[in-house]
Formats: sequence, structure tokens, C-alpha cells
Amino acid sequence: MSAPVADLVSGDVVQRLAAFTGVGPVTTCYLNVDGRRYVRPHDYEVELERMLRPVREREHRAGHHNACKDLKRIEDHVKGGFDRSHTRGLAVFAGTVDDLWEPLHLPVPVVNRLVVNQHPQVRQLEAVIERADRFAVLLADRQRARLFVFQLGQLVDWSERFDRLPRHEDDGGDMVKDQVRDHIDSATRRHLLRTAEAAFELFQESGFDRLMVGAPGDIAGPLERTLHPYLRERIAARLAVPVSAREDEVREAAVAAEEEVLRQREAADVERLRAAAGMGDGAVVGLDEVLRALVERRVDTLLVSDGFEAPGWRCSSCAFLATRGPSCPVCAKRMEQAEDVVEEAVQEALHQSCHLEVCRDNADLDVLGRIGALLRF
Repeated sequence: MSAPVADLVSGDVVQRLAAFTGVGPVTTCYLNVDGRRYVRPHDYEVELERMLRPVREREHRAGHHNACKDLKRIEDHVKGGFDRSHTRGLAVFAGTVDDLWEPLHLPVPVVNRLVVNQHPQVRQLEAVIERADRFAVLLADRQRARLFVFQLGQLVDWSERFDRLPRHEDDGGDMVKDQVRDHIDSATRRHLLRTAEAAFELFQESGFDRLMVGAPGDIAGPLERTLHPYLRERIAARLAVPVSAREDEVREAAVAAEEEVLRQREAADVERLRAAAGMGDGAVVGLDEVLRALVERRVDTLLVSDGFEAPGWRCSSCAFLATRGPSCPVCAKRMEQAEDVVEEAVQEALHQSCHLEVCRDNADLDVLGRIGALLRF
């Protein structure tokens, strides 16, 4: 059974895995199964096999039969099928000797990674939890308002209100019609005010990071102007979703809008990277320069093109990363070959609590060498 998302949000699973100690090897597998990237199950199964093959061969040659059992169990779990309607990433932790089996189905993508060592690799999972923004959706018309708060694509809070507009059965003269119209407009204003108050109360309770608003054109402007300034500054998108929409329709539209917000943020960060690197101040681009900055612990934000891989070297003594070896220029020890030093860089960045952005189809970052870093100093 996969862990409930609520447990992931609370961090209980991360803390338990981080505290795990055993006597046998632990296999950690992160697998991106996002349907927008991997349309068919076969597509992400190919990625899994690409990771499994060298690790399985290495563990088999070393006679590590328990690790091989863990790899087979992970493979069977992935190929056994699962509901992808709300699952975009898998994090699986297995240790046959210590009876460890923790398959987590995440509603966000992850960076593909397969590691066999003595402890669960929880950094990426922890980064997912720590960087999971809460975003709210406010839908309204002249009588009804609904508010939703999502985190990691899951509904975590909601509220609803209904203010019935006054009705007038008399179809008399213009003066009466004007009075009714004014009465209705006054009721609509009161409804929008109460809606804004309810949204702020939900903000105080849930503390969401961004707000998306969906309302008819004639009340969208007045509604946004009625919101508390804290909420207006958090508006990230406008949704074309009616107040009567089903919850799954609201979620789908909100997640799509959130993805667009993230893409815009990625593009802005890549532009910052390009400008700073061009001025020679506050950023580096290219694998060699980024690795050097990571070793010097100067990286604030690491930007990597999705799918970028490169062979390299890692020093087990001082954690130096490089594209050339085998002698470590820092401690003079012999370095170990790394099949993918880009993945090593990603893990090191997470270890240093750097912000990580994996950019999809960003041509500007590709031109800069497919990797870059905004620096702390």
C-alpha cells in the first residue's frame, strides 16, 4: 500500500525513513511516472530498466543477493501497474534483510535515481515535501463561492457559502426595476465582501502560498479588489472554471495553471542565470563551473535541463566532483568514477539545501550548457 499523502505532507514518513537503521543493504528508487512525460507505462518502464541494468549486474557480480532481491521487488511493483490519475512520481525503499518495504506514490514528479547503500536516501523526498507550496482556488458567481486548498495536488481544505439574491415578482415600471436592480447589486456586493472575508479566514487557517481566481467577467474585477491585500499579492492565475465545477475539474484546471506558473518561474530564473553569467557576476554555467561552485558551497539555485547526463568522478574522501580524474585536486586521493556526475551534482545540491529546478524544454538553458547555478556569493 502506498503511504497517504497526508502522511507525506506532515513529514512523518520522511522522519521515519531518515531514522531507519539496519544491518543489511537498502535500495532506494526514485522514478518519474508523470503521464505528461511518459504517456505509456512502457515509457517509464524503459527508464527503470536503464537504471536497473548496471546496478543489478554490479550487485550480482559482488554476490549481494539480498540487494538483487530488492531490485526485483521494485521492478515487480512498478510493472505490476498502479493508478496514475494522481501519481506522478514513485519513491520506493526496500531492504530484504531488515524487512523494509516502503513504496510511496507521489502526486509530483521526481528525478530518476537508483541507489544501493546502507541507508534510505530521503533527500529528494524531503525536498519534495519542503518545497510543496499550498495553492488555493477561489470560485465565485453572484450567489455562490467555493474555496479549495491543494497541496501536492491533493485537496487539504475547503469551504463553501451561498447567498441567495433577492427576487421581485413585480414586473412594473422603470422605477421599480431600478430599485430591484440596485437591491440586487447591493446584495452582490455584500456577497463578494463575505466571500473575501471567508477567503482571508481560510488563508489564516491554511497559510496557502498562491491564489487562483475563477469568476464571471462582470464580478471578477470587483471580487479581486475586495480581497485582502495579502491575497491580492498572491494571485497567480485566473481560471475559466465555473463555480459549479466538480472537484476533479477544479483540481485539473488548478494543477495545469500551477504548472504554467512554475514554467514561467523557470523561464525567469533561466533569464536571471543568463544575464548574471553574461555579466560575470552571481552565476556560473556549464558542468565544470557548476561542479566547482558546488564543491565551494556557493550554489543557491541549481538549474538542470531534464535528462542531462554526463560521466565524471567523485572523491569519496572529500566529496569533490569533477568531469576529469582520477586524482583529486583537493586531497590528492584517487577518485571513483561516477556514471552520471550530473545526478551526483543534483544530490549534492539537495544535501546543501540548494533550490533545485529541473527545466523541461528550455532552449535557453540548453544553449548555456544544460546546467547552471545562481550563486550565494
